[in-house]
Amino acid sequence: MHLDALTDTAGTGGGPMDLNAVRDVSRAVSAAHLFIYLAPESAEEAAALGVTDRGPAYLAFRSAAMGAVPWQVTLAAFYNFSPRAVRAMAGVWDAASPERWQAARFLAAGRAMRRGDVQLTDDHLAEARSLIDPVIAGADYAGKVLAAANASVALPPDPLVALWQQITVAREWRGDAHLVVLADNGLGPCDCLVLHTATGRLPVALARATRQWNEEEWSAAKARLVARGWLDSHGVVTDAGSAARERIEVETDEHCAALWAPIGTAGARRFASLIAPIANAFGAAGTFQTVHGQPDRA
Repeated sequence: MHLDALTDTAGTGGGPMDLNAVRDVSRAVSAAHLFIYLAPESAEEAAALGVTDRGPAYLAFRSAAMGAVPWQVTLAAFYNFSPRAVRAMAGVWDAASPERWQAARFLAAGRAMRRGDVQLTDDHLAEARSLIDPVIAGADYAGKVLAAANASVALPPDPLVALWQQITVAREWRGDAHLVVLADNGLGPCDCLVLHTATGRLPVALARATRQWNEEEWSAAKARLVARGWLDSHGVVTDAGSAARERIEVETDEHCAALWAPIGTAGARRFASLIAPIANAFGAAGTFQTVHGQPDRA
């Protein structure tokens, strides 16, 4: 696959931003962030706060940076969850404040990465921070709710967890940008999830279990995609549907070119290489066998 380059004349990375590098660093960022959702340490820290149900704990951990917002705000930010799925988080801020949830999330991340024996030297940590810090500092957060919230969180003293939090900001920035693209392409919360599963990127069972769209809602979304020619009558993705899904990814990459422009193509590729040991550690341990398809908000 070839993606054209975009030029960001305002950036200091030097020259055009290669969208292949944008896609690669985005994947690396997502992979390095991913472990937090199934690591046993997350469940343990949530239980210590009094929440043992995995769904509400996930929602609380991920939205804690926004503060004690009502579940409707989390629903808006997460996009492809059904209201019934997110409504289940009501009461999590009574169990513990968002600040305590955020601290517990950092503790879980640090414990998990050290259990996984993430191989990042002090020099590599410092180099990775020298690349990601100007990206986060220079980002435009207009319309990027979850990214802005995470960027506002004070970095923890643990250098490895601080890097992971910066990775989290970049991951949520792409997710926020992706929602703009989905809306522009007329893909609603359930529709985008149905299309995502039809392309084979996410198991239907996992999507249905975590996002909790009922059969009527799922079928209606399928029907809308069939009417657009993106699924056939059996719910199988068509060539047009695959092309549309890839176009949406490319448009998201185009949005994200500006994010990585401060360090340019070479910097983005180097950062992807530097943070690879995080995903590698959990992949080697088998953690990603069931979460490889763990979706973003879309």
